Amino acid sequence: MAKADQIEVGLRIIIEQPVIGVLHSLQAKDDRPLDPKASGTGEPLSFDLPIRIAPGPRFFGDQVRREGPVRRFIYIRIGQLAGDPPSPWSRRMKIDIHDLDEDLLTRAIEGRGIIEIVVNGTGKDGTPACATVPPVCRRLSES
Repeated sequence: MAKADQIEVGLRIIIEQPVIGVLHSLQAKDDRPLDPKASGTGEPLSFDLPIRIAPGPRFFGDQVRREGPVRRFIYIRIGQLAGDPPSPWSRRMKIDIHDLDEDLLTRAIEGRGIIEIVVNGTGKDGTPACATVPPVCRRLSES
């Protein structure tokens, strides 16, 4: 699909309650860590990135990954994968975007804000959340 048929919008992934001191990052196009950061006191971590949306909707972008014909998601790398070799964790979070609400997408495309996906960063066992992490909420932010 030609980029001319795609509209770029902002996406913000907010990781609430991350495990303190554990490095998290986006996964760059070449699979390396991108924008690594860790929470010092339990404060949320935030990652901003552009995605492109085409009719369908279909999703594109340097951090957009695919699985099958429909599923699209963003990886958050954790611990060793985020660039912290001594970390006891080597994990990834999978944040789905293919099922974003149509009204949310429409408002973002109209330039009315940034799509925010909020997830919980700590698993039930107290370690960093990993695998497919369900959203706590999805909303449009004006900032």
